This record gives sequence, structure tokens and C-alpha cells, in this order.
Amino acid sequence: MKSLKGIILSGGKGTRLYPITKGVSKQLLPVYNKPMIYYPISTMMLAGIKNILIITTAEDLSNYKRLLGTGSEFGLSLKYKIQKKPAGLAEAFIIGKKFIGNDPVSLILGDNIFFGPGLSKKLKDACIDCSENSTATVFGYTVSDPNRYGVVEFNKKGQANKIIEKPKKTNSNVAVTGLYFYPNNVVKKVLKIKPSKRGELEITSINELYLKEKKLSVIKLERGFAWFDMGTFESLIDASIFVRTVEDRQGLRIADLNEIAIRNKFIKN
Repeated sequence: MKSLKGIILSGGKGTRLYPITKGVSKQLLPVYNKPMIYYPISTMMLAGIKNILIITTAEDLSNYKRLLGTGSEFGLSLKYKIQKKPAGLAEAFIIGKKFIGNDPVSLILGDNIFFGPGLSKKLKDACIDCSENSTATVFGYTVSDPNRYGVVEFNKKGQANKIIEKPKKTNSNVAVTGLYFYPNNVVKKVLKIKPSKRGELEITSINELYLKEKKLSVIKLERGFAWFDMGTFESLIDASIFVRTVEDRQGLRIADLNEIAIRNKFIKN
């Protein structure tokens, strides 16, 4: 299997978290006992991905480098690129074109947490699918308020047949999370799409192209999985409480980069 590259998108201004994020990047805020950025990095590591590009702003770049350095502490190879202004999630593939090279790639948003049984296997299955079958993969999560998200609709056979961004009406409550796996041709596909009405290159447009080609797989995160998109004060607090509860009551560590690195043999114990 061809190794994947990973991209973590940690740009943006985090305006919904003002005034806190006027002075610090949202993805550097603490989520219980770790910086937020540790959680998406841990997801990449659980997928077996070691080469990661962090896309951030010019103002925050030095802070990320001071926190994470080259990533060698955890057996990773971290690179950094600047996003001058938010222009859509899909712009990450243009910014990271040279970094991606000829490899398949995974993109995760820097404010997303994933936790649940068998997560690592699901991630590695997605890696295999995009590397060996040229199939893109997104992860679906059941939500009570689908109008806030990009939503996957399914036909009677349970196959994905439509993706709608923030629908007013839909027969589905399966939201597309901020984690994506793509074959290398995603870079070419980004160049084919046009900016949306808000002037951004939408990730939904990319997913629709793969869906039309019948090259999009949707992995549902079943009951028992947790997914947090920490864009609001409420979700930031909810995520912190969740991490504290799991770690304190079960004695498990969430997003412990050193533990994952040892378990995956990225570094020696």
C-alpha cells in the first residue's frame, strides 16, 4: 500500500470564539489537558500517517513550530504552510500540492476530535481504499441538527447518492465530519471546481465529483463513537468534559501522542 500524506487545516480566525482567539489560534486552545491540535494529529497517527502538513496563518506559524517542532519527538515529519486568507477547505490541496506529490492524502480539520472503539481500523481501511482502489472516503456521524452540516443522503439500498451542504430539508441526519481520505487525483479535481457563492472552494464540491464517479465511500461512525467539532464555546466545553470523563473514570489517555507513537512503533519505548 502506498503511504498517505496527511494535512491538518488550522487556519481561519475562529471568530465564533472571540475574544479568546484574537490573541491565539483556536487550534492551540486547551481541550482539557492538551492543545486542541494534538487531537487531529493523534487521528492521523492512528491511521498510520507520519508525514503531516500543518496549514495555518502567518501570525500563528511560530507558535505551532514552538509547540510541535519537526515532530521527531513522536516519530513524525511535520511541515508547515501558510494560508493567507480562508478560501475554503479544498484550498488545502492547492496549498499542499508540492507536499502531496504523487501520494494519496488525508485531510482533517484542526478542531475535530474523534474517539471510539476500532477507530484505528476504520482509518486504516480508508487508507487502503484510497491507496489501492482510488476511492475517496468520508466519515458520517448521526446528528440531531443536520441543517448545520454537510449531509449525506442515501438510496433505498443504503448507498450514498447525494451530499447537501446545510440543507433546509433532508431525509437524512448523517453529517459529514471534518475527516477526508482521497486518492492523489484530488489535486486535479480541486482545479476543476469553481468557488461557491461565498467565494470559497468547498470540500462538498470535491465529494460530489467522487460521488458521481461512484468512487466515494461513506463510513458511518456508529453508536458509541464521539465526534466533536469545536467551533463554539459550548462544543469546546463539551469536548473538554468528555476527555476528562474518559481519562479520569477509565484511566485511558485520549490523544496521547507519545503513547500512540510507541504503540505504532514510530519511536522506541
